[in-house]
Amino acid sequence: MSYVFPPPPVTSVPVLGTEARFPVHRIYCVGRNYEEHAKEMGFTGREPPFFFMKPADALVLAAGEEPALLPYPSLTHDLHHEIELVVAIGKGGRNIAAADAPSHIFGYAVGLDMTRRDLQGEMKKQGRPWCIGKGFDASAPITPITPAAQAGDVQQAGIWLQVNGQERQRSRVAQLIWNISEVIEHLSKAWQLAPGDLIYTGTPAGVGAVQPGDLLEGGVDGLAPLSLRVA
Repeated sequence: MSYVFPPPPVTSVPVLGTEARFPVHRIYCVGRNYEEHAKEMGFTGREPPFFFMKPADALVLAAGEEPALLPYPSLTHDLHHEIELVVAIGKGGRNIAAADAPSHIFGYAVGLDMTRRDLQGEMKKQGRPWCIGKGFDASAPITPITPAAQAGDVQQAGIWLQVNGQERQRSRVAQLIWNISEVIEHLSKAWQLAPGDLIYTGTPAGVGAVQPGDLLEGGVDGLAPLSLRVA
């Protein structure tokens, strides 16, 4: 087979403690999946889950001895952080029951759903899609993936984010409106999940703006921590 130009390399994420890498298929994100965050965005209650997507090459590996660099994106003056638990799918399927969902999970990571909030807000006002606010280059920082068997009780884990040493976000994964298994059940009704899919499961309250030079450090108990600096 010949191509009109060389195809890009496969986007992948390291697997913690191994030389293996997790090849990424799609990135799904769950909107407003912590009650307090829903309230700070002007919503209440347990609304049906909704999803948006980011391109696979929006991933930025946020690990290493030095903080990773996150380029401040174009067109925005209001770049927001959203710390999230990321679920890595190892076995695909459609119409997956919540009771069966754990068997489809390969592992977990810590991620950031970076958001051009001003652009997102403008698109919302106009009733237009807001992928320009969510799916831009380098909008999905992520840590190495911890295999599920080594991750401990993720459902009860704490989740947190600090900016320049000051706490911005803190909650527990147990506070998800739709838990991990329910998210997989709902998501697999709309799309056929595949090995390599990543699910950013939602962010707690406390989202806010970052500026060039800011240091972001965050984590989910039991997983590799996240560290990056806005360039």
